Amino acid sequence: MTKKVVLLDYGSGNIRSGERALQRVGADVTVTSDYETALNADGLLVPGVGAFAACMSGLKSVRGDIIVDRRLTGARPVLGICVGMQILFARGIEHGVETDGCEQWPGTVERLQTEQPVPHMGWNTIDVPAGTSLFDGVEKERFYFVHSYGVRSWELTDTRESVTPLVTWTEYGGDRFVAAVENGPLTATQFHPEKSGDAGAAVLENWVRSL
Repeated sequence: MTKKVVLLDYGSGNIRSGERALQRVGADVTVTSDYETALNADGLLVPGVGAFAACMSGLKSVRGDIIVDRRLTGARPVLGICVGMQILFARGIEHGVETDGCEQWPGTVERLQTEQPVPHMGWNTIDVPAGTSLFDGVEKERFYFVHSYGVRSWELTDTRESVTPLVTWTEYGGDRFVAAVENGPLTATQFHPEKSGDAGAAVLENWVRSL
């Protein structure tokens, strides 16, 4: 049965490339900001490009933060990509300004601490935890990142087996940061699977298959 996925359109990036990438792996994709449609789809993809504060403003303008929260309360899958991942955390700090995020996870999105050029643009291997389903078959592949900010420490301390997230890491110029999280119905990647070739397509296919 074909899975229905809503790609949430809240004015922040990668809409068409994300739509094509999901269609490529067999999803029935609707690009919309409609509340009920987004709430009731099999899966919700939250994209994001640009500044944390601007993305949060756009998300709230379509009640996207409420959609995400209600879906997760009902154990309905959500996937965040790039800044769409970052805004799932508690806060973002850019140029000294702190902005509240969706607070689905504790933690702070902050500027990468490296002597290498920022933004970080390029292909990275990742450190995938045991038990992953998102990276099944592509654990050793490289993925494409474009960002200046990231989550540099994981702050969720509840380690009960039933809720322990699987956190994937990578590093740039010696600075380690979260590359992906698998946490029940909530999944997110800092990298862009839609720009990561066959490996990225496999990640999206694994997610769609899980819906």
